[in-house]
Amino acid sequence: MKRHPGLVAVAVCLASGVAGAKGAGVDLAAVKAELVAKFPADKARIDRGVTQIASLWRPADGDLAAFARENYLGDGPERELTFARLESAMEQLDGHFNEIGRELRKPSDVDIGPSANVDARLAAFNASAHLTEDLFTSKIAFVALLNFPLTTLAERLTDGQKYTRRQWAEVRLASRFALRVPADVQQKQAEAASDAELYINSYNIWMHHIVSDKQGERLWPKGVRLISHWNLRDELKADYADTRPQHGLDQQRTIVQVMERIVTQSIPINVINNPRLDWNPFTNVVTLCPPGEIESDAAPASTDHPPPAPSNMREPDVRYARLLGNFHAARAADPFAPSVPTAIARSFELSREMPEARVTALLEQLLTSPLVPQVAALIEKKLGRKLAPQDLWFNGFQVRGKFTEAELDAATQKRYPTADAFAKDIPRILGALGFTRDRAAHVAEHIVVDPSRGAGHALQANRRGDNPHLRTRIEKDGMNYKGYNIAVHELGHNVEQVFSLYDVDHTLLQGVPNNAFTEALAFVFQARDLELLGLSKPDPESERMRVLNDFWASFEIAGVGLVDIQVWHWMYDHPKATPTELRTAVVKIAGDVWNKFYAPILGRKDVLLLGIYSHMISYPLYVCDYTLGHLIAFQIEEHLKGKGGPIGPEFERIARFGSVAPDLWMQNATGAPVAAEPLLRAAEHALAGAK
Repeated sequence: MKRHPGLVAVAVCLASGVAGAKGAGVDLAAVKAELVAKFPADKARIDRGVTQIASLWRPADGDLAAFARENYLGDGPERELTFARLESAMEQLDGHFNEIGRELRKPSDVDIGPSANVDARLAAFNASAHLTEDLFTSKIAFVALLNFPLTTLAERLTDGQKYTRRQWAEVRLASRFALRVPADVQQKQAEAASDAELYINSYNIWMHHIVSDKQGERLWPKGVRLISHWNLRDELKADYADTRPQHGLDQQRTIVQVMERIVTQSIPINVINNPRLDWNPFTNVVTLCPPGEIESDAAPASTDHPPPAPSNMREPDVRYARLLGNFHAARAADPFAPSVPTAIARSFELSREMPEARVTALLEQLLTSPLVPQVAALIEKKLGRKLAPQDLWFNGFQVRGKFTEAELDAATQKRYPTADAFAKDIPRILGALGFTRDRAAHVAEHIVVDPSRGAGHALQANRRGDNPHLRTRIEKDGMNYKGYNIAVHELGHNVEQVFSLYDVDHTLLQGVPNNAFTEALAFVFQARDLELLGLSKPDPESERMRVLNDFWASFEIAGVGLVDIQVWHWMYDHPKATPTELRTAVVKIAGDVWNKFYAPILGRKDVLLLGIYSHMISYPLYVCDYTLGHLIAFQIEEHLKGKGGPIGPEFERIARFGSVAPDLWMQNATGAPVAAEPLLRAAEHALAGAK
């Protein structure tokens, strides 16, 4: 869900490029002097623009001086017209290439029937891989860089509040040309990302075939197929509402064991996505499933492709090979970004526009809060037992804890038997959230709902005239509660995507500052999923519980963000590591972070649950956006509460502000920068009044 291309700190980046230009015999001082003589009022702009193009100019690009002489526009009608043309052109290029990629990936992402071997190749193909280089060789990129400012992060953080909307649009225009990464490197990145996502999307565990340590007992009925990690986690959460407490606890402990087998890659390879073998994750023994226990809808075995025989051969570190694939593809771009020479730096300085140290400090502020043991004590009181590792995902603060998973599934399956049924209900959902009939119709007509092969995601549109796509999982009996909960979350993304594309003043500013902000807006929707089913209504007690749930969810995911960041630092320190070596490192890092922040609360050391998150494999360096998203969502919720009334109009105002600096966006949305203190203060207040 990257919102805009990376932004580069100019001062350092320009050094290598300028040297190249001088090596080609270009006297930059003379070029600048000639332009200043013609445009004496533009000295600072000329100095910056010529330096910017020189940083990325190659000898094959031709005569830099002649280009600058012919294409510097000054401050007049031609500059205005050029800006308008480039803004329109970028929208069309981004939008149509996005559509092409979406269609090529459709067989892999959307449940449209059997998969073909060629689907993976189509998904990995990046039709726009040559676009950036083509824009440079055609000199279109250089026109933008010569005439519009490529700012540093420090400049944007210091001066951004003084920028006009037009100045922000100019900044975003130039920023898309900050890096000149070769097409073959971009294609390799696309292939690695596709390989990782395909691996994750097909990683299902058939739970009826998980047998417990209690005399081979089956804890789940037939037909329960859970994708890792999302559905496994959500199933564990649902077990808190099990009317048979011991049964729910047994299921939770079993899921924890399954997760740890996946992290350590000690899971037998032939039980993955296989409903014909039984597996005891405690003993790690695999047996052939009796015919009467096989799901009726399982694919029939054939003589050409018989079911695999029981085997304890573990998965051969495929998980970590896919992670390394993303790392090596990202690292190949490092030489082309000298000021941000690692994927880590680009993630924070460019994509997120928040320094790594600031983000890490926010994560640790949550993890070390004295409120953590106090909330843990309240959870322990509610459960009537000592806390255990699975309580990382305690959801007893949520209203949904009053309902069994079967009750929730029945409600969602009846309402949403198909993806189309959910699509048709979007106007009602938005109306229930306070959007006017006209605005609800406007949004609904721009959202396409697809049945997902994976857990689900939201895919934005990048040009007006195209539509965002909502993907969520639809099982054979309809959309279960897990799929519905994800769908409401993704709907929040989609609504933001419609407003921030169709209602923003400059399409160069479409979107939000970074992924954490779109996650925050999605959390605002997701928190109301039961209200939208007619199963709950807000009251003072539910509001206190909402605050405590947000706090615990932020505590949960903050440690995963630290693990993700530390794993990438380890890979950069060990660039020749094998998948097996990486697995060993991830196990140690996940265990160390757990032991430091979670073991004192959840009662067991060396637990590996922080390493299970699928995002770490298929969405590099993304996880900390969830913690930031929780903090931002809470600030937005507090703002909405203070405003009173329906959330629809204010959500729309906030969403259409567009892609500016993070704190500037937050100031517009809530009147304050991104911070953890509002959540901590409210959690302290909620604790004082909690029952």
